[in-house]
Amino acid sequence: MTDITQQNCRMPHQTNRPSLQSPLKILSVLFVHLLLTHSCKGQSQLIGSSQPIVATVGDDNILPCHLEPAMDVAAMILEWTRSDLDPIYVHVCRAGQDVIHIKNPSYKGRTSLFTDELKQGNISLKLSKVKLSDGGKYKCNIPKLNKQSFVELFVASGAVCSPVISLAGLDRDRGGVVLQCESKGWHPQPEVFWLDGEGNLLSAGPTETVRGPDDLYTVSSRVTVEKRHNNNFTCRVQQNNINQTRETHIIVSDDFFKLQSSSSPAIIGLAVCLAVCIVFISLFFVWKLKQNKTKRSRRDETEGGSKNVSKSNDTQMQPLNAEGTEGETVDPTVSAENKRGKEKTKHIKVSQDEVNKLQDEKETEEKLRMDLEKKNKELKASEQKVAELQKQNISCATIQRSVRGDVFVEEVDLNGKYVCLSNKSNKEQELNGCELQIRVNDGEPIIYRFDSYKLKAGQTITIRASDSIPLHKTPTDLVGWNQISWGPEDRVLVTLFSSFGEEMAMRSHNPQHRQ
Repeated sequence: MTDITQQNCRMPHQTNRPSLQSPLKILSVLFVHLLLTHSCKGQSQLIGSSQPIVATVGDDNILPCHLEPAMDVAAMILEWTRSDLDPIYVHVCRAGQDVIHIKNPSYKGRTSLFTDELKQGNISLKLSKVKLSDGGKYKCNIPKLNKQSFVELFVASGAVCSPVISLAGLDRDRGGVVLQCESKGWHPQPEVFWLDGEGNLLSAGPTETVRGPDDLYTVSSRVTVEKRHNNNFTCRVQQNNINQTRETHIIVSDDFFKLQSSSSPAIIGLAVCLAVCIVFISLFFVWKLKQNKTKRSRRDETEGGSKNVSKSNDTQMQPLNAEGTEGETVDPTVSAENKRGKEKTKHIKVSQDEVNKLQDEKETEEKLRMDLEKKNKELKASEQKVAELQKQNISCATIQRSVRGDVFVEEVDLNGKYVCLSNKSNKEQELNGCELQIRVNDGEPIIYRFDSYKLKAGQTITIRASDSIPLHKTPTDLVGWNQISWGPEDRVLVTLFSSFGEEMAMRSHNPQHRQ
């Protein structure tokens, strides 16, 4: 009985234990669920873009920003700002409505959010008609959640032209040729590099940078190159942030280095020697003229005295017999005169020898003069060759000329995609009625006529083929011809004519010159 009673006492205790733990388990599960929910909300991130966004002038672009995990933000205040602006607000949205009065005026009518996607936490900003001034660091902000993210925007110009390499001079100290590279239409500011034929960097001077009124950069750089086995050099202009690169190759002829060596200090020394010789020859001529004048006066006096002596002898001397002296009386006065006459005749003979010697000296002087003239002609020919080569583009691939000095044909695409015109003056140029003629291999010209267009000071405009126009063209793009009309192996002549038919600018490409 005792054992049964004890068992009966234990049984109720064992059966009641599960009923006491069940509420605790339920409370524990709820508590953990609440903690997980709170923890998930605390881990919500506002994500932008880890890489810079690159846009082209005139394009529409999207600055990404969204909540992860997704969350409805349609009823919240959403802000896009730039700290370098005043006011700083690019776009503000409150409960789905745009706030206009605090917005920066430069973004008026150009920003918007994707209102249908706000419930999914997408607050990306759409920026229309991108400008160069839009480049900068943007902040995406949700004040209520204390969440923010940053997006950096780089704006690239759509009017970048390839670099142009030209001969800048000769470096006599190093025996090299100085090359200059210039490229226009960049934004942001690029870097310039010089490379040899093996791709090695060359040591160049500092890059010169000029920012125009249109906020586009023009960069130029100079480098001195010496003779190599291939004389192939490259000017590369690149902007790493927007991953944009332009480069131009050039092969320098050996004649430039030969010309440099021939016009080295040896030529300068020869010129100095020739100048000294000219001075001495001039002094010698002056001295000889004075000597000749003195000798001529003495000779005239001698000849006059001889004639007088001969006349006096004819009147005073008696005729001689066959033997010459028999039966004759010789006058001592006549004998003295004859003696003096003989001495004067001898003096005349000596003067004639000097005259012959002077003639020999004159012949020598004439020979020296002819040699001097020959050297001067050779020197002038060398200088003229240097001047002509400096006027030409060293690459011999293109010829660029502007008659008026205002508008230039800046670049001709070798694949027939576009032609760049540049206004290098500080005044606006009226192109109304002007014609751009493109002649390929002496065929009929392709003509593009400007209708009421003004090219601003320092501006570069691109006339593109209609089949190469991008989806979002820039304000500096115009539609030109309707097909690709030439290639790198074609001869191309691009000429800009005024409305009166006057030639304003010209640029040509002849692939035969590359050889």
